[in-house]
Amino acid sequence: MALTTPATRPANPRFSSGPCAKPPVWTLDKLADAPLGRSHRAAIGKAKLAAAIDQTREILGVPADYRIGIVPASDTGAVEMAMWSLLGARPCTMVAWESFGAGWVSDVVKQLKLDATVLNADYGQIVDMGAVDYDTDVVFTWNGTTSGVKMPHGDMIPANRAGLTICDATSAAFAQDLPWDKLDVTTFSWQKVMGGEAAHGMLILSPRAVERLESYTPAWPLPKIFRMTKGGKLIEGIFKGETINTPSMLAVEDYLVALDWAKSIGGLPALMARANANAQAILDFCASRDWIDNLAEDPATRSNTSVCLKFTDPRITDGVAFAKAVAKRLEGEGIALDIGAYRDAPAGLRIWCGATVETADIEAMLPWLDWAFETEIAALSAAA
Repeated sequence: MALTTPATRPANPRFSSGPCAKPPVWTLDKLADAPLGRSHRAAIGKAKLAAAIDQTREILGVPADYRIGIVPASDTGAVEMAMWSLLGARPCTMVAWESFGAGWVSDVVKQLKLDATVLNADYGQIVDMGAVDYDTDVVFTWNGTTSGVKMPHGDMIPANRAGLTICDATSAAFAQDLPWDKLDVTTFSWQKVMGGEAAHGMLILSPRAVERLESYTPAWPLPKIFRMTKGGKLIEGIFKGETINTPSMLAVEDYLVALDWAKSIGGLPALMARANANAQAILDFCASRDWIDNLAEDPATRSNTSVCLKFTDPRITDGVAFAKAVAKRLEGEGIALDIGAYRDAPAGLRIWCGATVETADIEAMLPWLDWAFETEIAALSAAA
C-alpha cells in the first residue's frame, strides 16, 4: 500500500549547495538597475564594483587595512590566484578533509610541485588544526562544502605565526564567524550563502599577505589573471573594483541585491541565525530517527550551511543506489532539488541550509524525507 504523502510542501524546493537559493525577496526586476551594455571601466561600472566591495567589508566586518578584490573564476579562481602568487616563499602545509581541499593539495603538489606537508582526514572528520605548524604557509577550507565538516573556531591559529593562512571560506562566509586576525587570505564566491550568480570570486588579503606579494616573486610564470603586483607593488586598483578581466555587471547587480537584503535583515548576525536555525531543524530531525545521521562525527564541527547526511539503516545494502533513489523521488515530487551527496563524497544527502533558505521550507521538506525513506525501504522489502 502506498504511503500517504505529507500535506505541506516547501514554497521553495531549492536546496542545492551551489549555486544556492536566491534571497527570499529576490525577483528578476530587482536587477533593472544593472548597467548592461556599459563598460565596467565607466564611472557607473566602477561605482557598482566598488559598492560590492564596500558592502562586503561592512557586512562581514573585514578590517579596514585588509584588501578585498573581485576576481575571475569563482572561489576556485580566488584560491588558485592566492596559491600561485604566494606559495613557495617558505615551507607549506596543505590540509584537506573533503574533495575541494584535496583539489588544492593536488594542485600544489602536482602543478606547483612544492614539497608540501599534507594532512588529510576522512569524510566526517577533521584534521587536528592545533597540531599544524603555522610557521609554514597553511592552506585549508573553513567549511568543507562536500563533507559538511567545518572549523569549530580559529583559536588554534596563533597570532604570532610566521606563515600565511590561506583559507577557502566559500561555504562559510556570511554564515559563520570568521576570525579575520587569524586569516591572511580568505576566498569565497557569491553563489553560496548569498545566492549570487556563478563565475565571480572574492579575494581578501591581510597586510601580511600584501607584504608577501610585494616582497616575493614565484619561481613559475603567472598567467595574467593571477597577477596582483606590478614593479614589486600591489596593483591597488584590483581592490577598488578595477577588475583584472571583464565581470558580468548583471551578476554584480545580483550580488548587490543580496547584500542589500542582508543589511536589511540585520547583517551578519541575522544571516548566521538563519543558517543556524535551518541546520538545527535537520539536526533535530536526525536526533529523533535511527536511520539517518549527520556525516560530521563531532557536533562541534557540523556545518550550518552544507549539511551532509548519511543513511544508517542496516536494511540498506547499496547505499549509493538508495541515496540516489531518495533524492530522485524528492526531486520528482518537486520537494527538494539537487540534494544528492557530492560525487566524491560518501553516499547520502547534502541539504543547503545557508541564509537564503527559509526555515519553514526545511521544516516542510523533512516529513517528505520521512516519506521518501519509508517508500524506498518498502520497495527494498518488496524486492527481497
